[in-house]
Amino acid sequence: MKISVPRLLATAAAVLATAAATTVPLSTATGAPRWAAAETAKITPGVQMLTKGGQCTGNFVFTDAARRTYVGYAAHCAGLGEATDTNGCNTRSHPLGTKVRFAEGESVAAAGTTVGTGTLVYSSWTTMRKIGTKNADTCAFNDFALVRVNARDARKVNPSMPYWGGPTGLRTSGLAAGDQVFSYGNSSLRAGVTELSPKTGLSTGDTGGGWSHNVYTATPGIPGDSGSGFLDATGKAFGVVSTVAIAPVPGENGVGDLARELAFAKAHSGIAGLRLVKGTEPFTG
Repeated sequence: MKISVPRLLATAAAVLATAAATTVPLSTATGAPRWAAAETAKITPGVQMLTKGGQCTGNFVFTDAARRTYVGYAAHCAGLGEATDTNGCNTRSHPLGTKVRFAEGESVAAAGTTVGTGTLVYSSWTTMRKIGTKNADTCAFNDFALVRVNARDARKVNPSMPYWGGPTGLRTSGLAAGDQVFSYGNSSLRAGVTELSPKTGLSTGDTGGGWSHNVYTATPGIPGDSGSGFLDATGKAFGVVSTVAIAPVPGENGVGDLARELAFAKAHSGIAGLRLVKGTEPFTG
């Protein structure tokens, strides 16, 4: 679900949290705000992310024990396979260290404005290939990567999801069919029509042994929305857009389970104290 832009153009907090904490405070030890104001931040959930020309969308903001800042997206956004290649255990990827550009206003007709840069520092696909993961569900649905924001751009970041607010935390349980869900995506295929970026819909059930959730939204995710984050009805982060399905519901999206993907990253990324950051803005879904 990433977009190859060249191809398309050619064809058309108060205290520091402990390392074990799930979320982190919103200010530094001195009390100075760590994050940019939500209304002026340039790098947020939903930001466009370009890797070697392919466009995806950021999901959530993460940090670590060293207080470095990361934005998550889908591992296949740095994949070297075809759009139909969804098995991370046998698909090659761009190496760690690959540069990633954060942008706004990117479309198939024109390049957007660069708002920051970062470096790919973790990919579940690269990791699974390296350690020899064999579990079919893990290989098929563990689709998560982290881009470390360059230090000079870190103060452009706010962890709140535009339009909806949150996340309020990390969901660690599955979804029932009919549960309401919320997302925000900025595919360049929408030609800058940001009114289509906020999405809400319903869960249609879990799959892959709990590694993935099927969701349907009124404006389904499209290529370029890959990596977008999903919130549940209480604003908790639960998933990362990975695929678009054609059956049983056309336009249904496969959303990787963030709790499992983050646990895998904590175990294998070498990033000490990796954790999700709560939004500064209240959830209003």
